[in-house]
Amino acid sequence: MELRQEKYQALRDGLAALGSVAVAFSGGVDSTFLLWVAHDVLGDRAVAVTASSCSFPERERQEAAAFCGLHGISQVVCPSEELNIEGFRQNPPNRCYLCKRELFGKIWAVAKERGLNAVIEGSNVDDEGDYRPGMQAVRELGVVSPLRQAGLTKTEIRLLSKELALPTWDKQSFACLSSRFVYGETITEEKLRMVDQAEQLLLDLGFRQVRVRIHGTIARIELLPEDFPRLLAEDTRRLVYDRFKSYGFTYVALDLLGYRTGSMNETLSTEDRRNNNA
Repeated sequence: MELRQEKYQALRDGLAALGSVAVAFSGGVDSTFLLWVAHDVLGDRAVAVTASSCSFPERERQEAAAFCGLHGISQVVCPSEELNIEGFRQNPPNRCYLCKRELFGKIWAVAKERGLNAVIEGSNVDDEGDYRPGMQAVRELGVVSPLRQAGLTKTEIRLLSKELALPTWDKQSFACLSSRFVYGETITEEKLRMVDQAEQLLLDLGFRQVRVRIHGTIARIELLPEDFPRLLAEDTRRLVYDRFKSYGFTYVALDLLGYRTGSMNETLSTEDRRNNNA
C-alpha cells in the first residue's frame, strides 16, 4: 500500500508541475482516474476533452458527460470522425496511430485556445507491453502520460479509484469499436453499429467484460470463461443468436479462449509490430 501511495503522490506532484492541462477523457477507468486527480490538483485549470465519433458508443459519451457534470469539471466534446481520416477505413495495422494523431492534434487545438500548458492521456505501465501504435502519436505530439510516468499499473489505478469512491473503479475495460475489426477489413458505419448493438445486448444481459469481434458478417463473442455456461443456457443462447441475426450478422460464434485484450493483434507478424510500434 505504501508504494501505491507514493506513486499517487508522484502523480499529483507531476500534475501540479504542469500547471494546466487538457485531459483526453473517454470515461474509462484510467482516464476517469486521471481526470479526477487532475481536477483535484489543478481545479479549473484541468479541462476534459472527449471525442465524439461513431466508434465511441453513446453510453460511454453519456457516462463521461455525467461524471463531468457531477464533479463540476469543464468538458469539451470534440468531433473526431475517424472514418474521414485518409486510410483509416481500410483498417491497416497502424490504424490506432492514424486515429490518435488526428485526435490529439484536435485536443492540442483546444488546449492552445484555452491557454492550457499540456495535453495528457491515461495510458499506464501495463500498456507498455502490448502492441499500441497509438503511443507513437503520443510521443510525436508531445502528449504527456502522467500515469505511466508515476509507474502506476492498472490494478493500482483500480484500487486508488476505489479508495476515492470513483464509480469506474470496477468498470469493464473498453476500447473503441474499431478495434473489433480484423486488420484489412473495411470499417463502415453499418458494421460499427452492428458491433455496438451486439455488445450492448450482452451488457444488458449482465455480462460485464465483453467483446464482439467482427469477421465479415461473422460475430466472434469473447467473454470471461466463467460466463460461458450462462451464455450457452438455451434461452440466452437463442436470444443472442436471434438478436445478432437481426443486427446483420450471418453467423455467431463463441471464442473458446475467452476475453482478452488485443486479440486482433494475434494475426500480426513480428515485423508488423516492430514497424508500427516504433
